[in-house]
Amino acid sequence: MLTFQTVTESDLRLFTESIFKAIGCPTSDAQTAADVLIEADLRGIDSHGVARLSGYIRLFESNRINPKPNFTITREKKSIFTINADGALGLVVAPKAMEMVIDRTEKYGSSYAAISNSNHFGIAAYHAMKALSHDFIGMAMTNASPLVAPTYSKERMLGTNPICYAIPADKQAAFVLDMATSAAANGKLEIAERQGKALPTGWLEDKNGDSSNDSKSLKGGGYLLPLGSDKDHGSHKGYGLGAIVDILSGVLSGANFGPWVPPFVSFLPVLPDLPGKGIGHFLGAMDVDGFIDKTEFKQRMDQWILRFKNAERKNSEQEIIIHGEPEIEFKKVRKNEGIPIISNVTNDLITLSEKYCIEHPFSK
Repeated sequence: MLTFQTVTESDLRLFTESIFKAIGCPTSDAQTAADVLIEADLRGIDSHGVARLSGYIRLFESNRINPKPNFTITREKKSIFTINADGALGLVVAPKAMEMVIDRTEKYGSSYAAISNSNHFGIAAYHAMKALSHDFIGMAMTNASPLVAPTYSKERMLGTNPICYAIPADKQAAFVLDMATSAAANGKLEIAERQGKALPTGWLEDKNGDSSNDSKSLKGGGYLLPLGSDKDHGSHKGYGLGAIVDILSGVLSGANFGPWVPPFVSFLPVLPDLPGKGIGHFLGAMDVDGFIDKTEFKQRMDQWILRFKNAERKNSEQEIIIHGEPEIEFKKVRKNEGIPIISNVTNDLITLSEKYCIEHPFSK
């Protein structure tokens, strides 16, 4: 029987920062990396919060993460630039790159950054949402280790390749679309496996190409399906979206792409003869003031949001949800009541604390 225990944000943040500092991250980088993970947990994205911490540490122990990277701009043209992350945590390089994007957007009206030689960067929303306080539209995407088969294939060629757009509003909450381009994010499979739950049909197929409801099929040689699941339900569209993320994040940046993207798990080997360096990200921002007065735009966004919120419902009990709203509600609750951590994750984190001699906030 899996159980949960609730930990305060401040305790979980301090613990996570301490672990990153223990592997050699400077204090400011440890704080940034921890903030990305804690924000995921606060927003209810449990698959990308502290549940991933031990995975990052295993990558460090396998010499696949550089805790003290020297980022370099390898190419630039006014508002557009490419960064070599020097093997950094994606949790660190992506926020710093987004700040550079915002600075250039202030000057040029828009900016885009392609990043290579990086690692997993957490939730895409964290980076895209940095633009909101400037009244910019933010975007973030990343490629990932291959788990998704293209339409008509059973070979893993693409990652879950998330994409996020964050769009400011006035009195209404910002519109934040943060989605995998696969039928389901791998993190949802991990959560289902921890909880012993069957998967919905259409997420996964086994190594023989047969539909599977067992999350363990992925480890047994199966594969995730693109958004849409099969051709009749539009999987070619999910495949296309995942391909665009891979091209902008990997091909354009000089990172690896397609089946060559390094795995997040440390026990799988990195393939030889790679076409690029590390994992790739693509970030951007646009100043709406270049298109329309920003006050008018935000008021129009409020009108858009409210009209969609009041769309005729199929079921009077089912509210129309605007992208980003569920995460806001999770954050309100978890800020006040704490963050629930499932037992097998707390066990992982306790093991980490013992290995690095760091006090932990969990009960055994």
